[in-house]
Amino acid sequence: MSSSKYAFAKGLKELRFHHCQTSDHSNAIRSFLTRAYPTMKRFNPHTPIMIREALDIGPRVYARYEFGRETMADLRGLDDKAIEDKVTELVKGAAQ
Repeated sequence: MSSSKYAFAKGLKELRFHHCQTSDHSNAIRSFLTRAYPTMKRFNPHTPIMIREALDIGPRVYARYEFGRETMADLRGLDDKAIEDKVTELVKGAAQ
């Protein structure tokens, strides 16, 4: 994973991941977070990256930008690479 892929835009204020800690439909997001979280945090130490786990909740990621604007992406059915693409799209979306 390249560092520029997770160099968040300045307008991104928070990144929040929601998923189930045990369900099969959240396997890919758990795998993605295990692999990518350390890199995201290392390159964005001042941006909160939150992980919320709840029983039987579908995998989603929320990006909160300046002025309270928020975007959500549903990650159900996506593999690790597709999740990475969605997250990259969201963290770059702050500049729009």
